[in-house]
Amino acid sequence: MVELSLEQLLPRSGWSVYRLSRLAAVRALELAEGRPSLIGKINTDKPTTIALEEIRQGKVMLKSVADAQKGKKVSVQEPTREVVTSV
Repeated sequence: MVELSLEQLLPRSGWSVYRLSRLAAVRALELAEGRPSLIGKINTDKPTTIALEEIRQGKVMLKSVADAQKGKKVSVQEPTREVVTSV
């Protein structure tokens, strides 16, 4: 079983539990539909666990968070779309 802590996952979602759950749900659905995993083999085939591990490793995060980490300005008034991005 993979041990994931909230402290490792929240930075990838802009410190929002709601955004984290949406990000994990969207990625898990992509995996369930047949998209390939972005990480090596782990000891589970559950899409949700794989999605959370990808988020923990920084392979998947919100576009706004990725832009902020790259130093791009992110406007607060600008509507943010929950776009999954792979790094």
